[in-house]
Amino acid sequence: MAPLADEVYVLTEERQLPMIKEQLPEVRFIVEPTARGTVNALGLAAFELADRDPDAIMVSVPADHLIQGDDEFQASIRRAVGVAEETGRLVTIGLEPLYPATGFGYIRVGTRAGEAFPVQRFEEKPTLARAEEYLAAGGYYWNLAMFSWRLGSFLEELERVAPLHHAGLREVRAGRREYADLPNEAVDYAVMEKTDRLLLVPATFEWLDVGSWAELLEVRPTDDDGNSIDGESALIDTQGSLISAPGKLVAAIGLRDMIVVDTEQAILILPRSRAQDVKKIVELLRKSGKTGYL
Repeated sequence: MAPLADEVYVLTEERQLPMIKEQLPEVRFIVEPTARGTVNALGLAAFELADRDPDAIMVSVPADHLIQGDDEFQASIRRAVGVAEETGRLVTIGLEPLYPATGFGYIRVGTRAGEAFPVQRFEEKPTLARAEEYLAAGGYYWNLAMFSWRLGSFLEELERVAPLHHAGLREVRAGRREYADLPNEAVDYAVMEKTDRLLLVPATFEWLDVGSWAELLEVRPTDDDGNSIDGESALIDTQGSLISAPGKLVAAIGLRDMIVVDTEQAILILPRSRAQDVKKIVELLRKSGKTGYL
């Protein structure tokens, strides 16, 4: 992002600061006291940046995506920024589906006008049959959760379609409310699905959402049996599995398409096909008060 912007920040929550500073010691931060969903995170960033220049253009890109093709990526970002600056509307970047993925959200668009499409609606992660229908019909893009907007435009729209979030952030900034008390919601649900001011710019770069262990396996080196191993292992009749246990020997027999992750405090074991369900474990631990394992 550095060649594209005058200022680059990492937007994160307080607990992750030490880890990120080890990797990026020179970067600037906008920090959430605790994670309260992307609508509050992006709203917090927008408020802080708009204090200096409400007409500035903000670009938000997730950190857990693998991008290949820097020139194409930068060209796509520049197009999105140009549309946001010219129109004063909110802009998202979408990728034309390469296959009927069931782990990604989709965006339905209307007729193209210049560099962008008007967004008609968002679709949740579909079944395989529905994803195949999207590909056959055309007019659908993968939701990359990449956004660009003029700061003032986003805050105006936040106030219009998500007034509770807008008011809550203003109360936090005034010291009248705790950030942890804000309603936890994704920006897609709170703003993007409700606004009528959203445009989509097609991506021209290669992209992979490395948001789950299964997707991480797609980008890591593998052995002849399709296994990706982090640490020592002794494997018999094991295929298509990701095993991450640094500093330990993992012995496995007969595993097929499994994920095994060992950390200092916990062990995660699940089929690759259910990698998206890790969030259910996270919710279970939160409800049971075992947040120290997260």
